[in-house]
Amino acid sequence: MAMAQAQYQDIEIPLSEPVHGLDSVKGVLGIPEWWPTGSRISVVLAQAQAGEDPLIEGLQRSLTERKFLTLRFCFPYQQAGKKKPDDTSILLRTFHSAVNLLGRDPTAAPAHVFIGGKNVGALAAAHAATSRLRIEGIFFMGYPLHKQDKAEDFRADRLWRIINPMLFLQGNKDRHCDLPALRATLGRVGAPVQLHVIDEADHTLKVAKKSGRTAEQVEAEVFATLEAWILKTLGDDA
Repeated sequence: MAMAQAQYQDIEIPLSEPVHGLDSVKGVLGIPEWWPTGSRISVVLAQAQAGEDPLIEGLQRSLTERKFLTLRFCFPYQQAGKKKPDDTSILLRTFHSAVNLLGRDPTAAPAHVFIGGKNVGALAAAHAATSRLRIEGIFFMGYPLHKQDKAEDFRADRLWRIINPMLFLQGNKDRHCDLPALRATLGRVGAPVQLHVIDEADHTLKVAKKSGRTAEQVEAEVFATLEAWILKTLGDDA
């Protein structure tokens, strides 16, 4: 008998209305073995770019192998090859389309949904968290709290409105997120929040060779932190 194993499917996520001439955006669905048994936990990851991102791809593989249903996707502007991010309304609609796709088959729909993203994807996740999505928690990788080196002009209103548990994975070399400013911001958040600082990592969570750290070590650290936070958030439901 052939053993069940994780599967990865290239999919098209339909958009509610065309953007940049696109009717859909590309995504990858990670289906763990024996899904939908167990706790039926899903993780939706918004990419920071349309091309390859070893950290996001590796994170998806690790989560899927640990029995999480996963979906990573890009935004219309990324797929269209544009540099300027889409308007917030478009980012939000795309996030909704991605999450809703997981429920297209009621017999295999997840019971628990976590959303997150990297860089622009993290900002989009923050907007999605304050919309009408049923989620358990939100995680941010390289959250852009402010423009590069402009810590005095940070954007935090959206974070204060989130009521779900939040996890921040931030590099201590991130020039788009001053850590003292972030800590001060999180001190005013009413929802449960956890900050994990990744040593020597920049805004994209990359580390320089001279740091003595490797991309594989960072990926393992991100995965371990994210998995532990998800299970802690769910408690007895995990």
